[in-house]
Amino acid sequence: MSHRLPAPSGRVTSAKIVIAGGFGVGKTTLVGSVSEITPLTTEAIMTSAGVGVDDTRQVPGKATTTVAMDFGRITIDRDLILYLFGTPGQTRFWFMWDELVRGAIGAVVLVDTRRLADCFAAIDFFEHRRLPYLVAINCFDGMQYHDPQDVRDALAISPEIPVVPCDARNRESTKHVLISLVEYVLTMRRSRAVAPA
Repeated sequence: MSHRLPAPSGRVTSAKIVIAGGFGVGKTTLVGSVSEITPLTTEAIMTSAGVGVDDTRQVPGKATTTVAMDFGRITIDRDLILYLFGTPGQTRFWFMWDELVRGAIGAVVLVDTRRLADCFAAIDFFEHRRLPYLVAINCFDGMQYHDPQDVRDALAISPEIPVVPCDARNRESTKHVLISLVEYVLTMRRSRAVAPA
């Protein structure tokens, strides 16, 4: 899969984006809300084997969990197709993350402000690998509980990293997040290209 941006006019470019975050934050929902194809999901029913391993107190209605990845596709315009790879949220599945991020241009770290600590591992993962990312605040029930600047401060991330609110169930909201990430990646690449050696 190509990860070069932008494409010459009239030529279609594809790019890989990773959707990450904590357990039950809405990654599968985000991929499903925006994908123009039926998303591939690896949802499994949670069983008693997960008791004491998966903390479901903050997501009491959750009955399934991603055990490998989610996959979807969206055509942003006639020249750009994005392939979306959602990561599993539980730490016991993180061994797959290195493979999932291979060739990605960037990542979305989806956060639930009620469980902000759950996203630190994803942020650390992308910062360590120097993969551009943005933080998307999933506004559960359509409500934004915290200001993006407050979330930025709580996460102690750099001022240039975008922090945007979204509703993972809403296609237009999710599309805005993906476009914001692509714009951020392009801005970073342009600034590196003109930086003195």
